[in-house]
Amino acid sequence: MGKPKLTVLMLGGARRVSMAELLKRSGERLGYDIRIVSYELDDQVPIATVGKVVKGLRWTEPGVVDDILRVVIEHEARIILPFVDGSISVAARCKEKMPDLFVPVSDPDTAVLMFDKILAAAAFREAGVPIPTTYKIIDAEMPVIAKPRFGSASRGIHIFEDIDDLMHLKDISDYLLQEYISDKREYTVDCYVAADGEIMVTVPRERLEVMGGEVTRTITTRLPQLESMTRDIIAKFQLRGPVTLQFLYDIRRDRYLLMEVNPRLGGGVVCSIYAGAPIPDYILSEALGIPLRPCDDWIDGTLMARYQKETIFFNR
Repeated sequence: MGKPKLTVLMLGGARRVSMAELLKRSGERLGYDIRIVSYELDDQVPIATVGKVVKGLRWTEPGVVDDILRVVIEHEARIILPFVDGSISVAARCKEKMPDLFVPVSDPDTAVLMFDKILAAAAFREAGVPIPTTYKIIDAEMPVIAKPRFGSASRGIHIFEDIDDLMHLKDISDYLLQEYISDKREYTVDCYVAADGEIMVTVPRERLEVMGGEVTRTITTRLPQLESMTRDIIAKFQLRGPVTLQFLYDIRRDRYLLMEVNPRLGGGVVCSIYAGAPIPDYILSEALGIPLRPCDDWIDGTLMARYQKETIFFNR
């Protein structure tokens, strides 16, 4: 007999080929044949090289949850993993409607909160989490960075040196306005939080190079202060599953500031996994009821450098 099959449904995993391959490799270690299905708007995306693509609805469409659950039943999926911001709350709602599914995400309200940069910043301040100074239009001090209230991958971000230029920003009320810190380093912390709230792993890595909002060069680094901050934030907001936190280190004032929390797998998590963070193992093991063990022996100084690789489709 062959290995038992276990199907993972990725939501918006179009470019996450490496992550799919790591899940398959983890499955082999656990004695399972991992099948990948990805729910996308377009079926001609790179994930098609390692799995099956199912064309679906936009995350904002009313019937998207029922449509995803249809795919779950059709392909006998046991795990749902969201890979883009808009899909997180959708995944959480799928979990509510089909409790037997393993969906390692926070509750829907938390997912919605973290997707809204203005509401998230207010929640961080109220919880006592250090963040950059946040302004209203009337009290903005230059320079200022304006981030779209809803959005990801650094799209639509503007930096303003002059208040008059800022006032010409279209739909300014839909932007989060914060102090702009030029002398900085940027860090990501990749985490996994078990269903009972135990934090299994936290791996900080410096973002050395970014293109189009996606990290292309990053290196793991042991930063006890940042790991401690991360654990406090996870506890305060009761985050679950794979979580990615973005921090900024203000070099002049020697302080770490939280930028955002993404309650999902980040694009650069592959670096942390190769460094020794067994995040794919955690996902599959928890879905299968296998006990998890915390990990702190990941390799400091593991560097990931991305390159471009094409996927070709022939339209006949």
